[in-house]
Amino acid sequence: MHIEHHPLVHDFPELRETLHRLRQEDSQFARQADEYEALDKRICRVEDGIEPLDDLSLQALKLNRVALKDDLARQLKRANGQCCGCGNGCKG
Repeated sequence: MHIEHHPLVHDFPELRETLHRLRQEDSQFARQADEYEALDKRICRVEDGIEPLDDLSLQALKLNRVALKDDLARQLKRANGQCCGCGNGCKG
């Protein structure tokens, strides 16, 4: 079964410009975004049967991917002038 890779721009199309700007201006964000993309592609390769990996290790990769994506989403929202989801309206 083919698992489709979803780059960040696919998951956050409304933040496309912010994503591009942060990748250009913030080296830490760019590094994290690259790490997320590479991890997502690796998970797809494992799930497609191209790269062997045991289930426990695959689950650990997926948890890492979720944590990275959540952090990137918070950064994108803050950079776009939105609350990051902290519950404080990003005022605290």
